[in-house]
Amino acid sequence: MTMQSPPDVDVQAAAESEATARAYVSMWNDRDYAAIPRLVSETFVMYDPAAPEAGVSGPKGEVHGREGLRQFMELLTTAFPDFEITVLDMLTDETLAMYEVRLTMTHEGPLGSLPPTGRRVDVRGVSVLRLEDGVVDEHRFHTNMQESAEQLGLTFPAILGQLPKLLLGKLRPSR
Repeated sequence: MTMQSPPDVDVQAAAESEATARAYVSMWNDRDYAAIPRLVSETFVMYDPAAPEAGVSGPKGEVHGREGLRQFMELLTTAFPDFEITVLDMLTDETLAMYEVRLTMTHEGPLGSLPPTGRRVDVRGVSVLRLEDGVVDEHRFHTNMQESAEQLGLTFPAILGQLPKLLLGKLRPSR
């Protein structure tokens, strides 16, 4: 016969994981960069297909460390000043939080070499957080990047209508 922890221990640990996950989402929505050291580990890694190769610590598709997370948050919220995460559903246990999200944002600032399109993006995705010692150690974000590109008008043939704006943005000197 195997012994299991009392249910209230598991429930308490899951509740703590949920609180950490919700604080992590709030950190993004509030642009609370000061909360990063409190909410993520020093060895934090984020896997996100939107993470660029340049300007963020880590290779393309990854964000490494607290500084990398700050850089990525600043990059996204500069390009999309109204970036907002809405948690639709969440499951947690002692070391894991999984939640479905709705991301809404308007492309009003530069995104790498891409000038603002002025277009609105509304997509869903799933985040998986791995927690260690009460902080987020790993974040894996899954979404359909094609859907985001389509909404930004960056897929063929929609991009044809964007070409004048994109070219003009390339010709203007950067500030």
